[in-house]
Amino acid sequence: MAAPCAEDPSLERHFKGHRDAVTCVDFSIKTKQLASGSMDSCLMVWHMKPQSRAYRFTGHKDAVTCVNFSPSGQLLASGSRDKTVRLWVPNVKGESTSFRAHTATVRSVHFCSDGQSFVTASDDKTVKVWSTHRQKFLFSLSQHINWVRCAKFSPDGRLIVSASDDKTVKLWDKSSRECVHSYCEHGSFVTYVDFHPSGTCIAAAGMDNTVKVWDVRTHRLLQHYQLHSAAVNALSFHPSGSYLITASSDSTLKILDLMEGRLLYTLHGHQGPATTVAFSRTGEYFASGGSDEQVMVWKSNFDVVDHGEVMKVPRPPATLASSAGNLTVSILEQRLTLTEDKLKQCLENQQLIMQRTTP
Repeated sequence: MAAPCAEDPSLERHFKGHRDAVTCVDFSIKTKQLASGSMDSCLMVWHMKPQSRAYRFTGHKDAVTCVNFSPSGQLLASGSRDKTVRLWVPNVKGESTSFRAHTATVRSVHFCSDGQSFVTASDDKTVKVWSTHRQKFLFSLSQHINWVRCAKFSPDGRLIVSASDDKTVKLWDKSSRECVHSYCEHGSFVTYVDFHPSGTCIAAAGMDNTVKVWDVRTHRLLQHYQLHSAAVNALSFHPSGSYLITASSDSTLKILDLMEGRLLYTLHGHQGPATTVAFSRTGEYFASGGSDEQVMVWKSNFDVVDHGEVMKVPRPPATLASSAGNLTVSILEQRLTLTEDKLKQCLENQQLIMQRTTP
């Protein structure tokens, strides 16, 4: 089968400036800036234009655990082990406002697509939603029974997904503030979770070395990957929805082809655990960070097929045997067509495959 890429992903830039492990990275909307946070308590804003000086923002009193640019790119949010959230103006002055957001480490911060609100997750076991411009607390979601590592808005802003050390992923309705569903298939702490760009699926990474993809409408497990040999710390969907990249403590990044349900690339760059990874908003680049204090920017070189065209081509579900012998039934592509007939057919195919492979 022909490779779906024009050429392999390549390492484009190295950014050095942090004095401890890099914990998080995020690109601005037009890929002009890249923000990173570190255990050194600093936030760095790197310029993608060569020979431009980076900004070093200081203000947090402890490790910076998460960063996220607002949809407009005019604000940058960060969360810290000092229990605060800071909203920065990402320019040379680096002005910020700070507020105490939680009673323990803030692990995650993410803006809603309209930029009007953002969501935070914390070791105090809660998820909180805030008004951006007034920096006013709106409400709390509190059904997790252990640290909450990550919380994200859906692309349409109507749902929130959260991942916790209680081994669950929870899906919340923003307007009713109710937990819609709990996904309990992970065997250990869930480190990271995010929505597919279509909003129909979520992917979660775990300390059990796995990545799982669920349909948020049927709550069925669509894909299961056990390709890393250590904890998966972060993941990011390509904007086309066709690829997923993961970062692991086994020091590798892996790029998965979600349509085929298979591993495309294993990238070695970091010395020690790869702690964070994120695609740019266009998908042309992705950035990674690690315990080696490095921030790396890679060119994805993906020959991106038109997503609408991909979804018109019916394909039988692909199967993938993982290192642990678990069968993966990849039916994400068909599931994204949103047609009930197709969905029914996929599930029937899935059951046939499972019956054939069961001894």
